[in-house]
Amino acid sequence: MTEFTLWDIVRNLLLAARWTVLLSVIAFIGGGLVAMPITMARISDSKAWRHAARGYIALIQGTPLLVQLFLAFFGLALLGYNVSPLAAAALALTLYTSAFLAEIWRGAVEAVPRGQWEGAKSLALNRLQQMRLIIVPQALRVGIAPTAGFSVQVVKGTALASVIGFVELTKAGTVISNATFDAFRVYGLVALFYFALCYPLSLGAKALERRMGAGQGH
Repeated sequence: MTEFTLWDIVRNLLLAARWTVLLSVIAFIGGGLVAMPITMARISDSKAWRHAARGYIALIQGTPLLVQLFLAFFGLALLGYNVSPLAAAALALTLYTSAFLAEIWRGAVEAVPRGQWEGAKSLALNRLQQMRLIIVPQALRVGIAPTAGFSVQVVKGTALASVIGFVELTKAGTVISNATFDAFRVYGLVALFYFALCYPLSLGAKALERRMGAGQGH
């Protein structure tokens, strides 16, 4: 058994936590960028676009993230594209995030009262102007809290990237545990690290929800 002090374990987990944070940020920002056009397609007047967006969301939400990670890593390799574990994990988590954010944002847009849509049309605004000037600013008030809340799921989802060899918190915990045979202490610290990352996000989402609720009350 390799002798590891508590500081050795914490230091190595801290190093791995940087990659967890990086992957979470990539997935959340990338997922948001992909979710924007999907949301627009989901609420489009075109039936074909609506069906295409609905099919994409159903496919991503209806398959396990673990399978999506395998497809991104091993599937692309079979097609001749050798991607790094980070790139494969970023791709899979970006697509995963985009499907859920698109549904959150669709719900936020559809929560805007119909009177606002009718008022926008009466001003002779085109669809893009209606969304940009009237609908989206109101939808933001509804969607920002659940969007922030979903970031917690993204952080926790990065743990699955360990199965394709990406060294983040969970993978680092497994390596250290195998070296020290002290699984309880190592994984206990891993859990604390995830808690330290996720709990502030949860608090922030709740604070945003209260603030938006208070604002709507006025």
